[in-house]
Formats: sequence, C-alpha cells, structure tokens
Amino acid sequence: LRAVSLAIGLIATLAALVLGLLTASAKSSYDKIDDEFRQTAAKVVLLDRALANFGPESKDARDLLRSTYTSVIKLVFSGDGAGLAKLDAPQRLAGLEKFQSMVLELVPRNESQRWLQARALDLGNDLGQIRSLVIAQNTSSIPTPLLVILVLWLGVIFAGFGLLTANNWTVVAALFVCALSVSASIFLVEEMSRPLEGLLRISSAPQLDALSHLGK
Repeated sequence: LRAVSLAIGLIATLAALVLGLLTASAKSSYDKIDDEFRQTAAKVVLLDRALANFGPESKDARDLLRSTYTSVIKLVFSGDGAGLAKLDAPQRLAGLEKFQSMVLELVPRNESQRWLQARALDLGNDLGQIRSLVIAQNTSSIPTPLLVILVLWLGVIFAGFGLLTANNWTVVAALFVCALSVSASIFLVEEMSRPLEGLLRISSAPQLDALSHLGK
C-alpha cells in the first residue's frame, strides 16, 4: 500500500504541474486576445478622428471604416466560435486594402493634412497587424493529447484514493468535492482557450463603445 501511495503521490504531482501549466497558458492566451481587441477599438477611434480632422473629403473612407468595423464586430462576437476563422476570409482583407487605397488617394493640401494622412496610414497598418496576430493566436489551442493524458492521470489518482480510503459517506463526499473541483479547473481551461464563445468570452463593450464614436 505504501508503494501505491507513493505512486499516486507522484502522479498527483505531475497532474498538478500539467494542470497549472495549462491554466497559465489558457489565461495568457485569453488575456492576449482581449488586449488585442481593446487595442483595435482604441486605434479605430484614433483612425476615424484622424480622417475627420483631415476634412470632408475623407467621408467615404470614414463610412467604409464604420461599415467594415460594424460587420467585424457582428462576425467576431456572434458567439458561434467561427468568428475568427471568418475574419481571415479574402473579402475581409480586400475591404482593408480598399480602405487603405482610399486613404492613399486623399490629396493633402498642407502639412497638417499630410501628417494626418500619414497617421491614418500608420494606424491602418497597425490594425492589419493586430488582425493577423488575433487570427494567428486563435490557431493555438490546448493540445487534445495533453488533456487526455491529464484526465487519465486524474482517473488513476481517484481510483487509487478509492483503494486506499475507507468506504463511508464522508469519504465519498470528500472525493466528490475533489472531483468536482478538478473538473471545474479543466472546464475553465477549455473556456479560456475559446475566448470568443462560451461562458467566459471576452467583452464586446470596448468595441461597441468605439463604434458609437465613429462617424461623429
């Protein structure tokens, strides 16, 4: 029994380390995507203000910016989990390229407008880079084999607990609470690895707030 206890202790240590690493990795990925979307919201507003200060000739570019950003928000925060995949569609890239072309076609009449045009182009490039980062980040998920091994280890641990402990309701209740806690932690890892769907999806409030400022 002592050997069994030592083996279960070793497996429990490994499972705790793996679960901790998975949780940290999922939380880091979740925070990164959330931060990138917040940066996008801020830069879209700055881009719209730069075009507004350029003059009325930028109205078509601003309208395109607003319509494109509205469709992106509806797409990404639809909750079906396919938003980021659709964000990589060719028509989305074409819309961004069309917007950049419209900004390039603006004819500055003074140094102020020349600076605003350059600023708008820089912000547009930044938005394109953030878009690429968000799409790339979405492709990295928790490896399924790692989760399978973790669940297998946990099954061995609880089977060992059942062998080494007395058979009474107190022990059963304690093991049930432990199993529920571990299951909840795995559930959190899965939820945080899918930040645009599920119960722990990132908030769309910054994007909606930015959208309310566009075109004004």
